[in-house]
Amino acid sequence: MWPFRHPKKTPAKAENVEQRVTRLQATLVACKTIAQRRKHWLMTAITAVVLLLAFVIIANRRPIEQAIAAWVPWLDAAQSVDAIDAADTAYENGKYKAALRLAHPLADQGDARAQALMGLLYAKGRGVLRDDREAMKWFRSAAEQGDAVAQLQIGTMYYNGRTVPQDYSEAARWYQLAAQRGNPEAQYNLGIMYATGVGMPQDNILAHMWFNLAAARFASSLPRDRAARNRDTVERKMSPVEIAQAQELARLWKPKKDQKPQE
Repeated sequence: MWPFRHPKKTPAKAENVEQRVTRLQATLVACKTIAQRRKHWLMTAITAVVLLLAFVIIANRRPIEQAIAAWVPWLDAAQSVDAIDAADTAYENGKYKAALRLAHPLADQGDARAQALMGLLYAKGRGVLRDDREAMKWFRSAAEQGDAVAQLQIGTMYYNGRTVPQDYSEAARWYQLAAQRGNPEAQYNLGIMYATGVGMPQDNILAHMWFNLAAARFASSLPRDRAARNRDTVERKMSPVEIAQAQELARLWKPKKDQKPQE
């Protein structure tokens, strides 16, 4: 057998290995230096960007403040609308405690819809003990802002003499405000008062007009049909010319957005 011999390293080969190790170490040092420099450059760039943004914000502070001020009320209003919608939904679903919990903070902040809802809760004893005085307080606060529901309810309280002396003329005044804003129940009530001459001079033409408008605006069939029947009853007492006048008034009528009580 041939004997196995280990190859001997020559001095030249050992020198080549040492040179490669040295070059590798030098390369690593160079890479580390470049990495440190890049990190330094990156931090410098970030600092420069932050300083630039700060300068821009300071230089444009006033316009930015004005923009924020313009947006914040809009966001608050949007949240308020969502909350009062939730309160109305709770009320319609018979969840009166929830409606009260949602509406009360908004009513305290001056939201007219929330104030009107608070008035309904107190007037009907829903979720709270019935309290006509408290109801009237909330209704007046909302009505002064032009809320048609509150104006309707104040008219009803005057008509029935609840927490105020019974006053048909005052009831008609409040119904008129709500009816002009398009509230169909107020329009129907005005039709009744003009047809019967209660609280105002009897006038078949205006009675026909308001019954006609209410019949067109009621959402559910029961009050809509009732308004139409009353319109037809009044119509049988009218001449063709009077009917045409009433119909023309109904065609020309448009809701008024800003119907607030005048003292």
